[in-house]
Amino acid sequence: MWWRRPAAEFEKNKGAGNKRAMKRIVSSGETVGLIGYRGGVPVAWIALAPRSVFVRLNRARVLKPVDDTPVWSIVCLFVARDQRRSGLGVRMLREAVKYARRQRARVVEGYPVEPRQNKMPDAFAWTGLAEQFRRAGFEEVARRSATRPIMRCSLR
Repeated sequence: MWWRRPAAEFEKNKGAGNKRAMKRIVSSGETVGLIGYRGGVPVAWIALAPRSVFVRLNRARVLKPVDDTPVWSIVCLFVARDQRRSGLGVRMLREAVKYARRQRARVVEGYPVEPRQNKMPDAFAWTGLAEQFRRAGFEEVARRSATRPIMRCSLR
């Protein structure tokens, strides 16, 4: 819900309120993301939807729209600790692109981090790593911060 609600609303509903809001969205039938499984166990998550769903993107100076192209946005990419560095993040990105294509999206956009050093705490990489996006076929289209590229995959 962090990306879906303005800051004040998110803070006001922190915890149970935001969980209830997400449950209402899911119960409505809206797909909020994809879950990756290994051996029947959920081990990865990727959140994606049309950019307009994620109200905070428009308020983020570094992540403001690049142009007028309608895009689907990937705002979260999580892989369980014991599954990291296995290529699962790249696979989740590729599956997200396939899903967006089936929804008739023309462009998928992501906002990964690109650490200045080779290592950063995993908690800071919750939008994915730029290298994962590159390996999944995304290209950098803007960079308003040294560590935060905006990357796109065209579905034409």
